[in-house]
Amino acid sequence: MALAESIEYDKIEIVSIYKAVHVRKAHVIKKDGVELTRSFERYVLHPDSDISAEPAEVSAVCNAVWTDAVKESWKTFLASQSPV
Repeated sequence: MALAESIEYDKIEIVSIYKAVHVRKAHVIKKDGVELTRSFERYVLHPDSDISAEPAEVSAVCNAVWTDAVKESWKTFLASQSPV
């Protein structure tokens, strides 16, 4: 009767002209190799996000889509927003 817990990054999507990276992280618990439960956590990374603590597959996607032009466009967008 062995319980095992793992984390899977099972969905990584690129959304909008600013290339926001949507990540779905699955927490999986198995007993003797049979999945008992799976729960999800979602979060969004923008071109100005610190990705140093992200797993390799998430960082690779971010680095691929966040070109200098995308980062500059995101920066311009943020500057154009008025404070609430």
